[in-house]
Amino acid sequence: MTVNELKEKLDKKEAIEILDVRERDEFKFSNIGGTHIPLSEFAQRYQELAPEKNWAVLCHHGMRSAQAVAFLRNQGFKNVQNISGGIEAWSVQIDSKIPRY
Repeated sequence: MTVNELKEKLDKKEAIEILDVRERDEFKFSNIGGTHIPLSEFAQRYQELAPEKNWAVLCHHGMRSAQAVAFLRNQGFKNVQNISGGIEAWSVQIDSKIPRY
């Protein structure tokens, strides 16, 4: 899913949850809200997520979030999508007030 597609879903108030898998310092510096579980803690904490919800997973560029999506699908989650370009793309294409690093 692109950041533009995510923004459209959020604007329409569709039932979609944001999951950010960046590390704590990255999330603290720059985020768009949602649930935060660092990829380094993911195997121990993924049970905190409701598998029936629609999840849009992001990181800085999309690599770690792709790993998280694959992991969740292996755990039986059906509605998970990687946000291509991550927070960097969000900052460039959607909201320039979100700091880039």
